[in-house]
Amino acid sequence: GGGSAAGIMATKSGTTDIGMSSRNLAGDETSLWSVEIARDGLAIVINPRNSIGNLTLEQVRDIYSGAIKNWSSLGGKKSEIHVFTREDGSGTRSSFESLVMGKTEINAGAMVENSNGAIRQLVGGDPYAIGFISLGLVDKTVKAVELDGVTATREHVIDGSYNLSRPFLFLTLKEPTGLAKDFIDFTLSDKGKAILNAQGLVTMGVNP
Repeated sequence: GGGSAAGIMATKSGTTDIGMSSRNLAGDETSLWSVEIARDGLAIVINPRNSIGNLTLEQVRDIYSGAIKNWSSLGGKKSEIHVFTREDGSGTRSSFESLVMGKTEINAGAMVENSNGAIRQLVGGDPYAIGFISLGLVDKTVKAVELDGVTATREHVIDGSYNLSRPFLFLTLKEPTGLAKDFIDFTLSDKGKAILNAQGLVTMGVNP
């Protein structure tokens, strides 16, 4: 727990054998040994009772910047949009900022949660909410909207038509050996990939 920044920091300090990150490494972080174990789609989720089915990337950016504040501006009911985001240091937030926001800041009024699970639960209970979570965590309690007409599915992440995807990395301080290497090798094996696929992640070479 704690987001990608915590996983990277724990790896750099040597307090964990294997760290995890859901974003690419940058700056001095690249001195760590890393391997991509899977890719994950980033789903824009709303409540299933919301009639909206499709948003453009620009509309999502405008919602999160505060330029669009009401669902009626998007063809929905007249109600304020309740915006949920992840905390600073979260790989999910970092990926969202890179892939969706660009140089535009997330509105300071957005409600900050510290896990994808919390955002899913809150959006699932609020017909006027919007959030972003791992595609692998989407279930019947929330609705992943189409983005520019493309559904958020594993297949569309693989073929590149769904643009919001990010890497899942394993990290070690130095090239792994011993049990750490054994575990990483297992994760990258067909059996390990099958487990990742079953959780909704995207790996190459093994059918889910």
